[in-house]
Amino acid sequence: MRLDHVSYVASHDQISDVVNRIGSQLGTSFVDGGIHPKFGTRNFTAPLLNKQYIEVVCPLDHPATDATPFGKSVKKKAEEGGGWLAWVLETESIEEIEKGLNRKAVVSSRIKPDGTKLEWYQIGVDDVLTNVKTNFFIKWISSNHPSADGTAKAILKNFEISSLGITTQIFADELNGAFDSSLHSSTEVSQPNYSNEIQSVTFELDKNSITIF
Repeated sequence: MRLDHVSYVASHDQISDVVNRIGSQLGTSFVDGGIHPKFGTRNFTAPLLNKQYIEVVCPLDHPATDATPFGKSVKKKAEEGGGWLAWVLETESIEEIEKGLNRKAVVSSRIKPDGTKLEWYQIGVDDVLTNVKTNFFIKWISSNHPSADGTAKAILKNFEISSLGITTQIFADELNGAFDSSLHSSTEVSQPNYSNEIQSVTFELDKNSITIF
């Protein structure tokens, strides 16, 4: 289990400005990641060190946006003004996650502008949609990981989650742990009607800390 990427939402009209702002802060250029046809969303990605990356994603005016948990989550966050959506863990044992959540992973994909197709298994977005959790899980099918698109300069250090008025700091290098601790994290409230939100993510660039809200 390892931290794979963090996801930030912008509206379709604002995504270019958000990509330019965050890219400038991290000294890293974003690339056009293309469209998620199943979700009705599109994204831009920027590589980070440690084989991680950051994505900025927006909803499209498409029926698929309202048909899947990820599309709904992105649209909901965009309508709320945008911001951090989720942190995503990569696992080699998607079957364990399926057993723990008592549901099946779905095969997801993204078509890049050059026609390249990326595929992965994805599970747990339902809990992000209902604000029960701020993370979900993936297992890559494709070998061309988004962290290889461009030149990585910054490293993801930590992020802060707010729940019931309490802010918890999670360090990226502590997330390479066991399945059980990641699935049943004590920093997450496992009851409905409780709001969990990522408040900020902190990166390090040239030994300087950069916090993005």
